[in-house]
Amino acid sequence: MFMTKHKRKFEWVDKWAKMTGERARIDAKVHKTAIIYNTQNGWVKEYYDGTIKRLNTEENRAT
Repeated sequence: MFMTKHKRKFEWVDKWAKMTGERARIDAKVHKTAIIYNTQNGWVKEYYDGTIKRLNTEENRAT
């Protein structure tokens, strides 16, 4: 089987990851908490009200 460079072997993983993130946002809204995740620009904290704050990884790194 020949796979193109745009076709992933396990495409379901992308859908599953997206659904997991959506579920985390729903849970954060229900419990009035925040979620933390990594983006291309670094770590961010997303609050239940939709506010997103970029975390400074140097200051938050354990020594």
